[in-house]
Amino acid sequence: MTATAIPSPSPMDPGGGAGAPQPGTRRNVELGLLLFVAAILVIYAGVVEGNAIGEITPDFWVQTAILAIIFGVAHMAIRFLAPYADPVILPAVALINGLGVAFLRRLDLANTKAPQRADLSVFGGDGFRQLGWTAAAVVGAIVLMAIVRDHRSLSRYAYTLGLAGIVLVLIPAVLPARFSSINGAKLWIKFPGFSIQPGEFAKICLLVFFAYYLVRKREVLSMASKRILGVDFPRGRDLGPVVLVWLLSLMVLVFEKDLGTSLMYFGMFVVTLYIATVRVSWLIIGLAFFLGGAFLAYFLGKTVGGPFLNFSERATTWLDPFADADNKGYQLVQSLLGLGTGGLTGAGPGAGQPLKVPEVRTDFIFSGMGEEIGLFGLTALLVVYLLLVERGLRAAINVRDSFGKLFAGGLAFTLGLQVFVIVGGISQLIPLTGQTTPFLSAGGSSLVANWLLIGLLLRISDASRRPAGGAPSIGLGGVSTGGGGGAPVQIQELPTEVVR
Repeated sequence: MTATAIPSPSPMDPGGGAGAPQPGTRRNVELGLLLFVAAILVIYAGVVEGNAIGEITPDFWVQTAILAIIFGVAHMAIRFLAPYADPVILPAVALINGLGVAFLRRLDLANTKAPQRADLSVFGGDGFRQLGWTAAAVVGAIVLMAIVRDHRSLSRYAYTLGLAGIVLVLIPAVLPARFSSINGAKLWIKFPGFSIQPGEFAKICLLVFFAYYLVRKREVLSMASKRILGVDFPRGRDLGPVVLVWLLSLMVLVFEKDLGTSLMYFGMFVVTLYIATVRVSWLIIGLAFFLGGAFLAYFLGKTVGGPFLNFSERATTWLDPFADADNKGYQLVQSLLGLGTGGLTGAGPGAGQPLKVPEVRTDFIFSGMGEEIGLFGLTALLVVYLLLVERGLRAAINVRDSFGKLFAGGLAFTLGLQVFVIVGGISQLIPLTGQTTPFLSAGGSSLVANWLLIGLLLRISDASRRPAGGAPSIGLGGVSTGGGGGAPVQIQELPTEVVR
């Protein structure tokens, strides 16, 4: 490790340069975007009621107003806790989250007999329950930003968080199926009246450990052994970490019976490794490992059965869902029919038949929305997700420390990969998974965990956009890099290479 002396900036020149222009916080831009999001949501709610009920009730705007208050509180908290954070992240999440709440309200209307829909209270059903989870998730993100005032302080607890992540991943696998299995996937811990998905929180814990470990081992893992077709491949003895995470992902695939979760854990490690080393060979090796493991599990399920049987059946259904359209292929077939019925423009919000798609509240919410907003609407929604990922990667590029680069890059990629996994499953691109669409699907675990992820991205984004020396922070070695007056301070940091 190298030590670099950084002089304390003058109080008259917090940026460190005489007369240097300081970047604005852009909080008013964020506020303007939030108002635009609120307008979209209230129009969507009105159109849903017009199509589903035949009239617009006087209280159609209430849930949108509550959401506006929740996101307004988040905006005010960011002004104080992370004033330089990217102004696009919160509005993008607010739009997706708000559409999820509005669509769940639409499902509540669909579950009610037509003559009684106009009298259905906005303070009940899945829509209002998701509204409550949104409030809890936003409060959790605010509390996290208040506690973690510098993202690098998380590196102190990397091994503890890594162990906690592994435990959270494995708990559903070791529990009996009656306490952990829903629709064949063992991803939950079921309690009387509710269930939680510990893997949603495990991904954040594991990302902290991956980023910390790869910062320390970056130079070793970057060493090349052989050059094949213009690609430098690593030394054989450096494959140990990849093999261990690969085995962990295979355990998830076999014992928790879910391809999507397995792909997410292994994928976020391999991509974080690529960001750390900038070696394409790690992506090639990771892809080969995962495809080989999945094919092996499928082959063993066909020949041996046992714990491999569930994955084999899912893969068979994926290859030809219409072969058993009334039984094992029913979910996927209805999903494809819903997407096909929507066409380019959709039937219109509130005018479709989303209840014909199984699990439309959770796993298949994208299919249910697709029938009503069509390909154009789904594409716009995916663009908002893509914008979130892009803003996360921008924070990774601009933040000044190696740990922050890897951590932000991993968080952004994990969000994008989760969207790919669920959308790929419902569109028959990959076998069906037990993942939920981030911020859109019903469920508290996913919503809270993903808002915590957004809280961390906002924290890193604030650090990446803040003028140098503008606030106290904590280095990887635990040494303050403070921005006040006094003697020069030392920070401990590793040599780094800007994320390409």
